[in-house]
Amino acid sequence: MKHEMTQAVPPPVAPEAEKPLAGKPQADEAWAAVLRRDRAYDGRFVTGVLTTGIYCRPSCAARHPARSNVRFFATGAEARAAGLRACKRCLPDNVGRDEAAVLAAIDAIKGGESATLDELAAITCYSPSHFQRVFKRATGLSPAAYARALREERVRDALSAEGQVTGAIYEAGYESASRFYAGAGEKLGMAPSAWANGGRGVTIHYAVVDTSLGAMLVAATDKGVCRLSFNEGMDELASRFPHAELAEGGERFASLLREVIAAVEHPGDSRHIPLDVQGTAFQQKVWDALRAIPPGETRSYAQIAAAAGKPAAVRAAGSANGANNVAVLIPCHRVIRSDGSLGGYAYGLDIKRELLRREEQA
Repeated sequence: MKHEMTQAVPPPVAPEAEKPLAGKPQADEAWAAVLRRDRAYDGRFVTGVLTTGIYCRPSCAARHPARSNVRFFATGAEARAAGLRACKRCLPDNVGRDEAAVLAAIDAIKGGESATLDELAAITCYSPSHFQRVFKRATGLSPAAYARALREERVRDALSAEGQVTGAIYEAGYESASRFYAGAGEKLGMAPSAWANGGRGVTIHYAVVDTSLGAMLVAATDKGVCRLSFNEGMDELASRFPHAELAEGGERFASLLREVIAAVEHPGDSRHIPLDVQGTAFQQKVWDALRAIPPGETRSYAQIAAAAGKPAAVRAAGSANGANNVAVLIPCHRVIRSDGSLGGYAYGLDIKRELLRREEQA
């Protein structure tokens, strides 16, 4: 990593065999995290650059050093004891303070009070602009967007439990129904009443088509694809949307279907295809993280949890991955285990393996 030096560089630390330490990943895993600037590893170790005498966060944006010049330390204190000093660009010793600030702000947001950015910054003793950056880096959202997502999640939970739309909206903290429909209501896709009642009042067009991966079910509302699966038919679709009106085909649907088939047979970036999916705020963030994975690449469950703003929620990220209703278009097949093995897949490992093979070739 390239940095401007304001003082003499200390004598290089003598390279030595890196020993596995509690809480610190193995050297190969740590180096891979540095190369992809993975924020999920910030706080788990620091990267010491022997030639510059500086240690950094794994996510530091500076230019990468040669691997031979790098040594990993479990903490900043260990790096300083070895004669290194903290990077002034990424401030590796501030990770703990940043995490505490974000957690304090989240507690305030969850408390139900409408806290402004200035008020949250005052709680954490940061300037508003700096706190905005810290919060977004940790969660993937601004404090205001996080608060909105939290209210939307409460609406979904209340609708699932009670089925009463108006009561759920006020219970979630919206000042009026119009506020909800102006923002969160559109993001729910189907109308809230339809979400609470198994698709009541919604028309879902569908088709089962033969593909090189087997029979594929595609279903869509007027907003986008709501189900894509393999080896399923109308019976399974009806069980998911028991009160919806199910209709085969349709001219508008046929055009969308052609795009979906092309995305399966010739995989690439399919984010232009509209979706109508439902989930909690965290599930939505996981699915957004999945759609952000470039074709031909894979991520671990830990990486997806970090991208969704909750690095510790690896198991929850796996559950959100499994709750995906739209295979391929939300590419849960691009998630593998940390050891490089494929893990599971709802439609069988043969389909997962073939999808990954096609994307890698493309």
